[in-house]
Amino acid sequence: MFQSVRGTHDLLPEEFRRHQHIIETAQNVSALYGYEPISTPIFEFTSVFHRLGETSDVVSKETYTFEDRGGESITLRPEGTAAIVRALISNGLTQQLPLRFFYHGPMFRYDRPQKGRQRQFHQIGIELFGVSEPAGDVESIATAVQILRALNILDKTKLYINSLGDTESRSQYRKVLVEYLKDHEKDLSVESKTRLVKNPLRILDSKDHNDKKIIAHAPVYTQYLTSYAEDFFAQVQQNLDSLEIAYNIDSRLVRGLDYYCHTAFVFRTDELGSQGEVLGGGRYDGLVKSMNGPEIPGIGWAAGIERLALISQFDFEQKPIVAIIPLGAAAEVKAFKLAQELRNSMVSVDMLYTGSVQKRFKRADKIKASIAIIIGDEEIKNNSVTLRDLKKGEQKTVPHEQMFTELKQHLLS
Repeated sequence: MFQSVRGTHDLLPEEFRRHQHIIETAQNVSALYGYEPISTPIFEFTSVFHRLGETSDVVSKETYTFEDRGGESITLRPEGTAAIVRALISNGLTQQLPLRFFYHGPMFRYDRPQKGRQRQFHQIGIELFGVSEPAGDVESIATAVQILRALNILDKTKLYINSLGDTESRSQYRKVLVEYLKDHEKDLSVESKTRLVKNPLRILDSKDHNDKKIIAHAPVYTQYLTSYAEDFFAQVQQNLDSLEIAYNIDSRLVRGLDYYCHTAFVFRTDELGSQGEVLGGGRYDGLVKSMNGPEIPGIGWAAGIERLALISQFDFEQKPIVAIIPLGAAAEVKAFKLAQELRNSMVSVDMLYTGSVQKRFKRADKIKASIAIIIGDEEIKNNSVTLRDLKKGEQKTVPHEQMFTELKQHLLS
């Protein structure tokens, strides 16, 4: 028996509607801030993502990379930002700054499937290019806040922020951190020992139990910020305060790659166990340049749709459904024509033309139809239809020309 591939799952109608609601809500809210929709291919040349650096977990062990028939190395996108930066450069958009983009779609990572994170998962996200001031960081966070509020889940999350400083801050902190970690190297996990050489900041994000104990006493990043970086972070906090956006400062919150700087932020929830991060982002002023573009500042975030859906409660307003039950071959001809008339008038119709009458009424109940139109020999003879109110159990026969008036009254009641 065929099964879905491990780490993938089907979006059945109910879950699909949840995803669609999240996407539409996020796109509508982000549009209020000037973000325009963009979509990139789900696969890119591998160099688009491997430029992130071989020390990134995404590159070193999580990407789906393969050689196509033309001998090109191709990677299914593991995240959205690098692909959008590639689109920014290759489409010659770097002279049109500032630019704001909203995106959504599937991402792919060969990782252990977790709650709310499959190997094919879905994200929404925004990217802002060309704004170097702290206002860009605040705008990005404010957009996220308003989207979470519109989804009725803001009160289920907490915002955590930190500063990664500028290049000078990072260089100072890296030296101090390496010195500290080398004194504890023998107790680090194998993975963290590798990171100590290649990318020590990633150790601060380790999930290993012993690593966490060591990290708990490590030097704090914010103690090594330059005066410029301190002032930048202070302006971010001041603006968040003015917008009455509540936040917590998490001095251990980092982004391990060298092009990240200044503000890093994450929204966490207590409702998903250890997988509590539902939305995260930060400033990445060095990314465009690292991908052979000009020096353009950027900031953005991404959120997992699956995780958002897990902590959301939606009451979808279902459009009224009309069930049509034809009795006999001649009635089917008239029923098909009638169904098309109703659909042309934007009325949802389900044709129930197989099974016993009893089974068809059970089907009408299952799909939550509010009214059934019954057409049989008698109705054909008299050019009429029988309308059955499925909630009240009442029915009446009306001339065909009165049917739309009766339906309208019923559907609006």
